[in-house]
Amino acid sequence: MNILAFFPLDLAFYTEVVMNFFKLLMKKKELIPLVMFMTVAAGGASSFAVYSLKKADVIIDRKRNPEPWENVDPSVPGKLVTINQQWKPIEELQKVRKATR
Repeated sequence: MNILAFFPLDLAFYTEVVMNFFKLLMKKKELIPLVMFMTVAAGGASSFAVYSLKKADVIIDRKRNPEPWENVDPSVPGKLVTINQQWKPIEELQKVRKATR
């Protein structure tokens, strides 16, 4: 079964759907704030998802970068909000890291 059979690719069809949606909003004006809040919520959730994928905590491709924690810059805060973060390298950890390379 072809999935494209369910979704017509006609621009006139989508234009008609959008126009009918706006006609519905003009008839029932109490839906306008709901639609606005839902649009803002969906946009915020999408943008936070994209923001989270760019963080070092999320591993998307383990084949090209098997140890992504080695590339984390300690001077860049890893949290959304960081208050009074100070970072000092641990000498023993630095020795172990140099020995294993």
